[in-house]
Amino acid sequence: MNEIKKQIEAIKKQIYADIKRANDEETIENIRIKFLGRNGLIAKLMTQLKKLPVEEKRVVGPLLNDLKKNAETAIAQAQEMLTQRQRELALRNLQYFDVTAYKPKGAQGSIHIYSQITQQIEDIFISMGYEIVDGPEVETEYYNFDALNIPPDHPARDLFDTFWLTNPGWLLRTHTSPVQIREMEKKGAPLAIVAPGRAYRHEAVDASHNFMFRQYEGLLIGKNISIANLLATAQAFFQAFFEKENLDIRVRPGYFPFVEPGLEIDASCPFCKTGCSVCKGTRWIELLGAGLVHPNVLRSGGIDPDIYSGFAWGGGIERLAMIKYG
Repeated sequence: MNEIKKQIEAIKKQIYADIKRANDEETIENIRIKFLGRNGLIAKLMTQLKKLPVEEKRVVGPLLNDLKKNAETAIAQAQEMLTQRQRELALRNLQYFDVTAYKPKGAQGSIHIYSQITQQIEDIFISMGYEIVDGPEVETEYYNFDALNIPPDHPARDLFDTFWLTNPGWLLRTHTSPVQIREMEKKGAPLAIVAPGRAYRHEAVDASHNFMFRQYEGLLIGKNISIANLLATAQAFFQAFFEKENLDIRVRPGYFPFVEPGLEIDASCPFCKTGCSVCKGTRWIELLGAGLVHPNVLRSGGIDPDIYSGFAWGGGIERLAMIKYG
């Protein structure tokens, strides 16, 4: 019995000595096999235990069990410590990402200038109580011409070079004015709308013309609407758009079949007082075609011209963009 006790003590010391020298997983695994394997040193002691008398088994048995448990615990701790050391070494060798490093800026998109102008127009007129509406760009001959006091034999049709579609009576709208009739039919009077949108005309493309252009259409219908209301609205809009409180307007006679009388509205140049390249030395910039809605147009929209009157205008979004931003 004394001999086996000595072996137990020797194995215990050897386990700790071997673990202390181990520096990799393979070595620790070999230590486990050496002491805890099926043919390991502790298993051999268990074989010797079977040959001892019962009284000695009662003494040596607990010692062997303690040896086995201590060996398992020591090897497991060694494995855990080795894993931790390897993790720390990997972290030390890791090249950290520097969050303060410069990041090149990527390309960013922006809102198109025409969309910006359109949004500004809408915001101003919404603040004045107008509703923003839209209409189809593929239009019928009736809404584009007939309902706007331009019948088939009217000479004003010669003013429009139109994109006619293969279906008879259909075309790409030549102006945004058809929206007026559609909204009058749907909502009646009183009515206050602004309709920005695209229009198309069969024109040669050059520095000042294009086959597709953008307009903003306005219409106000109520009782006792006059030229004074039109001019006050135009002046308030241009002052807000150009951010110039001292902006003046002037009117000149013009001709548009859907209004009577027809007016050309100019605004004083927001960039000069004596003349510049923008206004071509005149101190005035042409901005709107406008007038009081023709009684025939009101009738086309289902509104009685003996009760209601109104004004309408149309202007170019591209023109506003060129004037404001160059």
